[in-house]
Amino acid sequence: MEIELKKRPKNVTIVEGFPGFGLVGTITTEFLIDHLNAEQIGSIWINEMHPMVAIHEEEVVDPIGLFYSKKYNLLIVHAISEVKGIEWKLADAISTLAIQLSAKEIISIEGVGLLGKKGKESVYYHSKVNKKRFEKAGIKPLNEGIIVGLTAALLLKTKKTPLSCIFAETKSKLPDSRAAASIVKTLDAYLGLNVDYNPLLKQAMVVESKIKNILQNTKNVKVQKEKKDMSYLG
Repeated sequence: MEIELKKRPKNVTIVEGFPGFGLVGTITTEFLIDHLNAEQIGSIWINEMHPMVAIHEEEVVDPIGLFYSKKYNLLIVHAISEVKGIEWKLADAISTLAIQLSAKEIISIEGVGLLGKKGKESVYYHSKVNKKRFEKAGIKPLNEGIIVGLTAALLLKTKKTPLSCIFAETKSKLPDSRAAASIVKTLDAYLGLNVDYNPLLKQAMVVESKIKNILQNTKNVKVQKEKKDMSYLG
């Protein structure tokens, strides 16, 4: 595991989002990076990640990039790489990053299947430290549920930094820009990011298309690599 940082801002709030159900985390962090004009200040590298890279608009996209908004003292952990099998190490990396930067809070973003009644999707939170802020923002607590993946690993391993989780319901495993938009609205109410809601969904759908293309290309490369590895056995 290696954390590379060109800058070391202090007392940051960390927002992390990884490919998962509905790609909600990745779409949300991509939107925040664009909206807040965040600059990339580093990356996280884990040996077990597949050695592949995406190219978008002639630029290399790191599998796990660290982006910083000075205006809001916000560090955004943005990933386009699958994390299956490295959740524990990634949780350790994010926890270590939080300690290095004296982070005030880690906010984990996750898409989940429908939890409540059929109809309009909702956003839920889980937090031991900032319940009043979430309640003031009109967000429902997650009273019952099973959490898996990176968010579960963070909940179990993050001890020294306050951790809050935000879950957006989504009806499909396909990229869900509306669920991501609900997360952005929640973060706006929670962190005061002054999001312009008018172009939100339109921009989110553009981001969705971009992320979908990158992840599809990444998946294709992975399949091709596995086929190539198998050919060596012949």
